Amino acid sequence: MASDTDAGSQSERKTAIHERHADAAETVVPEQLGLYIGGEWVESASGETFETRDPTTGEVLASVAAGNATDIDTAVAAATRAFERGALESPATREQLLETIADRIEGEQNAFARLDVLDNGKPITEAQADAYLAAQHFRYFADIVPDDEQTPVETGGSGRVTTVQEPYGVVGQIIPWNFPLLMAAWKLAPALAAGNTVVLKPAEQTPLSALKLMAEIDDELPDGVINVVTGFGPDAGEPLTTHPDVRKLAFTGSTAVGKQVMKNAAEDVTDVTLELGGKNPIVVYPDADMETAVQSTIIAIFYNTGECCSAGSRLFVHEEIKEDFLDRLVAAAEDLTIDDPLLDSTRLGPKVSQAQRDRTLSFVEKARDAGASILTGGDVPDDGALSDGCFVEPTLIADIDHDHEAVQKEIFGPVLEVFPWEEYGEMIELANDVEYGLASGVITSDIEQANRTARDLEAGTVWVNQYNDFPTGMPFGGYKQSGIGRERGRETLDHYTQTKSIDVSL
Repeated sequence: MASDTDAGSQSERKTAIHERHADAAETVVPEQLGLYIGGEWVESASGETFETRDPTTGEVLASVAAGNATDIDTAVAAATRAFERGALESPATREQLLETIADRIEGEQNAFARLDVLDNGKPITEAQADAYLAAQHFRYFADIVPDDEQTPVETGGSGRVTTVQEPYGVVGQIIPWNFPLLMAAWKLAPALAAGNTVVLKPAEQTPLSALKLMAEIDDELPDGVINVVTGFGPDAGEPLTTHPDVRKLAFTGSTAVGKQVMKNAAEDVTDVTLELGGKNPIVVYPDADMETAVQSTIIAIFYNTGECCSAGSRLFVHEEIKEDFLDRLVAAAEDLTIDDPLLDSTRLGPKVSQAQRDRTLSFVEKARDAGASILTGGDVPDDGALSDGCFVEPTLIADIDHDHEAVQKEIFGPVLEVFPWEEYGEMIELANDVEYGLASGVITSDIEQANRTARDLEAGTVWVNQYNDFPTGMPFGGYKQSGIGRERGRETLDHYTQTKSIDVSL
């Protein structure tokens, strides 16, 4: 039991956290909280709103317009008009727009970062990185905007065959809550670079970054090129995925919802790009540098409080070094600072919502009930200053069957399951024994060994002696039920264009 002095100190810290967040909200929460359609801020057709809350304090940040099918119809119509009038027909126009968006994000980088901290709960240092990377993403696609030139094709015939890449038209995009600004950038930049117009639906848990982005670029954005409809999945997301005038869909989120998006798209044979869940393995060899292995694992599972589809959530550590490695890993996890995410010293912030906190803890409880060992964590922090937030301790679980629900399903929280290994083939079989195939990590001093393992792992990305590194232009996407298509790279433009062949008889 805490002493009166400790309790008093925690109470003072809690008050300071609430005041710090209230002051930040007054500064960075956008004034415009309606739908952004056709270059105008409008109320939802129903007039209804919903609250978005600060997961650190539980306080309401704002009431945001709750869009529905009628609003989606209006937004798609606005995007269609913008496409048909050729708002982004010129490559030079597209390049300039993307550069302008990058400039505006950079100019408000600190404000965007603090806004994501308030709306999502991520630590400020990570939110600042997100804002920086979002701007760089727009610049990357500004540099590779495709031209309108026809590409000759060698056919061996007597005529002339060329191809040209053309945009789809209206693109529907749905983004998740774990990287609010960065995921908007990942989706918007390639779609605009290819010449499409967009209807974007942010996650209902974190709508504020997208609204602020529209406010920042409104004066430079042609009407209808980007339309933002906030709201809930069944009310706004579902109508977007079934709209007959949307010719391309891009979704990031859970595999279960991604499957439904595919089913909806099939009705009108709408093309889809899906970036879905992950239950990603990290393989540690006995020759690994211990410090590199520990720090890479910490970054893999605890970055963004584990709310990453790429999170390394299954650790395969060789028996030869298991005891020493786990001692160091537990110590490193327990040394992480859990605190107000607006503080630079904080390494773990809260989960995005109470529902997500409870879901994470329920998986831990199921593992505990099955006889698993909780090496550290497994609960909420014992800190009264954080009691209003959705915090979960960094958690390591051992002695659990690989077919257990907590291992097979994506927890999407700061929870890592540990498996010792000795025989390579058995380890690879277990590492691949999930329905997902998004990312993975290999820690070893032997580059040939690393390459062999990378080729054997069923994953779209393999990090070697590091984790969660996303250099500009590196494609990202999944194998198996982790998705379809790639984001972030040059080939992403292929997902936002259609190939037209022109065969001329000479």
